[in-house]
Amino acid sequence: MDRNTILAIVLSAVVLLGWEIFIAGPQRKAYEQTLQQQRAAQAEQAGPSATAPAQALETLTVEEALKNAPGRVPIATDSLIGSINLKGARIDDLQLKAYRETVDPKSPLIRLFSPRETKHGHYMQEGWRTSSGAAEDALWTAPAGAKLTPATPLTLTRREGGLVFEKTFSVDNKFMFAVTQTVRNEGATTETVTPYGLVVQRNIPDGSGKYSVVREGPIAVIDNSLLQRVYKAIAKGKNAPPLSGTKGWAGITSKYWLAAAIPPQGTKFTATLQNVGSQTEPIFQASYALDPISLSPGQSTGLTSHLFGGPKIVDMLQAYEKSFRAFDGDGSAAGQGAWDLDKSVDWGTFIYPLTRPIFWLLNLFYHWTKNFGVAIMMLVLVIKVLTYPLANTAYASMAKMKKLQPQIKKLQERYADDKMKQQQEMMALYKKEKMNPLAGCLPMFIQIPIFYSLYKTLFVTIELRQAPFILWIKDLSVPDPTSVFNLFGLLPFDPTSLPVIGTFLGIGVLPLLMGVAMWIQTKLNPPPTDPMQAQMFAAMPIVFTFLFSQFAAGLVLYWFWNTTLSVIQQYIIMKRNGVDVHLENYLKLPWVGNKSAAGDK
Repeated sequence: MDRNTILAIVLSAVVLLGWEIFIAGPQRKAYEQTLQQQRAAQAEQAGPSATAPAQALETLTVEEALKNAPGRVPIATDSLIGSINLKGARIDDLQLKAYRETVDPKSPLIRLFSPRETKHGHYMQEGWRTSSGAAEDALWTAPAGAKLTPATPLTLTRREGGLVFEKTFSVDNKFMFAVTQTVRNEGATTETVTPYGLVVQRNIPDGSGKYSVVREGPIAVIDNSLLQRVYKAIAKGKNAPPLSGTKGWAGITSKYWLAAAIPPQGTKFTATLQNVGSQTEPIFQASYALDPISLSPGQSTGLTSHLFGGPKIVDMLQAYEKSFRAFDGDGSAAGQGAWDLDKSVDWGTFIYPLTRPIFWLLNLFYHWTKNFGVAIMMLVLVIKVLTYPLANTAYASMAKMKKLQPQIKKLQERYADDKMKQQQEMMALYKKEKMNPLAGCLPMFIQIPIFYSLYKTLFVTIELRQAPFILWIKDLSVPDPTSVFNLFGLLPFDPTSLPVIGTFLGIGVLPLLMGVAMWIQTKLNPPPTDPMQAQMFAAMPIVFTFLFSQFAAGLVLYWFWNTTLSVIQQYIIMKRNGVDVHLENYLKLPWVGNKSAAGDK
């Protein structure tokens, strides 16, 4: 690959990023705002939607909805705080005690669930559907003073005609609920009941869909299949077809959080992902249903299912999975968890073979060092070791190319009017020196998939959410918070608040260090003979400094550390190949001679 091709690739990436940030992004945001305003106006003119459930028309604050409930039973564990709504026996009030909205320890706790009557009502529920079809709103009875804790299960009861229902909740110290249910027919006629579980999300959550790199919305795992729909698609009626299996779950996932209804594993069930509201007032529902069960008078039946509501911590999800991996002779399963629960983490369809190993290494190094920043630096070292042979070949080729620059320049001057002859002579020179000009591109092609996979890993894994590094880096999953344009916080001015250009003015310490490392690396590379190319390549470190200022600090740390190690490796290889390195002239290193000055002349 020649320099023009490399330049085209780099510039294309810069143009696409610039287009997305300056033009496409603002236009899309303006269009969505206009569309929302039009939909709101149309809804106001048309009146209440006939297709949306009645409860979707009511909008209360969380406090109002909690107060208006006919009864609630508190939930209290080391990880959770909330309550169970006795209307429907659904879990619709849940906060995560270990997670806050920002790095500020005084910021609000993450609220995972909220009542159905709120703007973004989100809850999960399991029960039995009967011929009356009123099971989801049925009122249950709880013992006086009841409270659900890991040490005190909660048993709820209700009666519907001749059917008597009993539902016992238990919870561990993490985020898994076990629901043991029984139904007894005390009537005089045969009754049919259908076990079900569901997770509901009213409207698209704030902030969802902002980044195309992560898929958020209804999701289900059925045996070895992953069924998923993003919010915007399913809101338009693109429901997922029902899918049946004997292992799996159905739920709704966001970037970091998961709510899942888990049927008894080893029992046939059918999962459905759909919008049960309207396009203007969507109500997303991920649900499962088991086969109907007929109960003759005096008969009873029961089952144990599970509900998960919490963060998508990979180690924890896999631990829950392991309890269902061993099946006994009759095909049933014991324990609590779900088949392939970690598929809720969006590892990427095509880069899965890279994102999972990268996360595994990062997680391993974190357990050793207790610092994800250090873990990222250790990951770079591993990648460097694995790619050393290819990188060594590439840098050796670049060293030869730089050593041949005087001869190449003479050929370009000699055959300036005959490009064909010029190329032939250059290829003959490469063949004579046993040099492959394409070899220098290997590091770039290696880094592109690794870079994107790390970007994906940093973005979707909750382990790196609000993970600190050193000093001012309190969260590796967001951009470096400092800015050179306010002297790193010394001036009472936020440069990022400026319209249009403010996005690119948050250039912190890490992006600056990365830019310096890239500039040093350009001085090690063979200089372009074309003056325009030389100017463009000289500007690349500056351009990338501005671009990377918007990337997660962990990603910038990776690129800076990788570039720094590449500079050291490339410098050593070039010196071994007898190349006079231009870098020495720029840095004026006191311990290095100035032989390069004579060589450059």
